[in-house]
Amino acid sequence: MPEQGLADAFGVTEEARAKINLALHVTGQRPDGYHMLDMLVTFAGCGDRLGFLPAQADAFTLSGRFGETLAGDGDTNLVIRARDLLREAVGALAFPVHIHLQKNLPIASGIGGGSADAAATLRGLMRLWGLRLPVETLAALALKLGADVPMCLESRPLIARGIGEEIEAVPNLPAFAMVLANPLKGVSTPEVFRRLTAKNNSPLTLAHTEGWLAAIGAARNDLEPPAREAVPEIAAISAMLQAEGALLARMSGSGATCFGIFADMAAARHATAALHEARPDWYFQATETVSGGM
Repeated sequence: MPEQGLADAFGVTEEARAKINLALHVTGQRPDGYHMLDMLVTFAGCGDRLGFLPAQADAFTLSGRFGETLAGDGDTNLVIRARDLLREAVGALAFPVHIHLQKNLPIASGIGGGSADAAATLRGLMRLWGLRLPVETLAALALKLGADVPMCLESRPLIARGIGEEIEAVPNLPAFAMVLANPLKGVSTPEVFRRLTAKNNSPLTLAHTEGWLAAIGAARNDLEPPAREAVPEIAAISAMLQAEGALLARMSGSGATCFGIFADMAAARHATAALHEARPDWYFQATETVSGGM
């Protein structure tokens, strides 16, 4: 369903922006197994889209390039779980709803697709159902859905610590021209963490006296080396981004999506066209991230 078609068919729509881990430092592990992280996060202009409409009975439909991949998820889909969790919290105020997910982002790709969808569901249903919940209550609901959902609820540049729930806005982070690239090969997050040899790494520090690009370049993604072991295409796709002129290339999250930061959108679009021609079976998307002053 085209974007305008979604807006015409559904009274309330929400964007589920791709979450980009510009840096991800693994700083420890809790006794319950959760890893402690320091992350510099921004959000892309591209992503999934959701539509919400009052209905006689709950319904959930899918479209988009990657929609069929989710068709068999049933009640385990994060959109449905977010709907049910919010309904449980507000009771009779939550009338039946038809939710449509236009799935444009690759599945399980390290850019928060499912978490962004869950966060957009919370935002959309709050509007459709006319709800006013305290920020703390909504954040707690988001965390129940997953460690990445609270930051996706924000959808703006931020630093996240702990397991992702300690959020600090970064209002001076600029927008970046970017290419997202994914070889469309699955990578298991538990497997990446299992391969991680050091789990008490140095925390994130952002000494950006020479500019944000230098600061991001001085940081790292501690999950990238073990992810490259599991999926060698990650190294190849990063090299392709650099060969097309990326000022910086890095993996996002636990992979397999990589991002390249380019000088401007014209350069990003040119690189995307060249990359798509070289590997039409992979995913490439030129986008611009949101700025901290959005």
